[in-house]
Amino acid sequence: MSERTSSTTIHRDRPLITAWSAVSPFGLGRDAFAAGVGRGEPAYQVPDFETRKVLGKAGTRTFDRATGLAVTAVRELLGEAEAAQSPIATGGGTALVLGTTLGSAHSAAGFSRASFEGDKPYDVPAQLMPNVLMNGPAAATAIRFDLKGPNTTLAGGAAGGLLALGYARRLLAAGRAERALVGAVEEQSETREWLAGENDRPSGEGSAVLLVETGRTLPPGRRVLAELLALDVRLDVDDDPQAALAATVLDALAQADATADQVWAAAVTGQPARDRLAELVGSEAVDRVPDLLGDTGSAATVFSLTTVLSLAEQDPAAAGRLAVIASLDHQGLAACAVLRLTGGDR
Repeated sequence: MSERTSSTTIHRDRPLITAWSAVSPFGLGRDAFAAGVGRGEPAYQVPDFETRKVLGKAGTRTFDRATGLAVTAVRELLGEAEAAQSPIATGGGTALVLGTTLGSAHSAAGFSRASFEGDKPYDVPAQLMPNVLMNGPAAATAIRFDLKGPNTTLAGGAAGGLLALGYARRLLAAGRAERALVGAVEEQSETREWLAGENDRPSGEGSAVLLVETGRTLPPGRRVLAELLALDVRLDVDDDPQAALAATVLDALAQADATADQVWAAAVTGQPARDRLAELVGSEAVDRVPDLLGDTGSAATVFSLTTVLSLAEQDPAAAGRLAVIASLDHQGLAACAVLRLTGGDR
């Protein structure tokens, strides 16, 4: 079976993206996100999002915003798959991997503040302790939807979404899970903005989640949207972050046995990085993917990927072409994934 990127044959053992959904500044769900991408208008905060109104009062009393966003994104993914008559199995065969920067900065700061303001240091709202932990959203999501496979949170900043995708790839390859829900979550808050300091981009928020499977366990009738060909991560050690970005993109393309002229769409956040990526794969590919959501932290790469999938669904010319999703943070951590867009192949 061919592994060349020019072939539309799907490799049996590679990770396949077969569904996705999002809670974004464009609204709840996949359709709202696709419509927002189509409009091309920037948006930064999830509109009218109150966790208990969106998810109901049962079991949500202690949820913070980050947890509510993540749980809602997975709810949308599962519900949309059910409506499409292609339900996603849960239970022990389904892993959940979420990227984050540092969890909910707002919840952690509030809990710490309570220890200083109370009569005693231990006079804190104990019921809110799970929100202080970075794995709180992933744990709450797994409990709510009976996801009994591996449950992992990766704190990787801007690369968080790609790190989560790489982790899920290893879980599937090792047989630790039959499928994985992979994504990232970031909430918008004054605390997060304060920690970020001066930033030329407004902060954004949201959660996007992908369903990742392999051909070995793909159920009948499930469409394949993209195939993960390669993923490369590296840290800049030469005080030249743009060179690190270039190296990781070129190495990922080499791992995929691909060339720059095969790239249909390419995304990275931040203008200097976008300019460098355009030099590598062409400005047309980079310009095709709008950057509309502001600084969404670890969720940025997953939002970039869902943006590409939304655009590809509307353009038959994307089938069989490549997408490059990259990231570069202020500490010099660079990451890049190369995917083949399948146009809904089996």
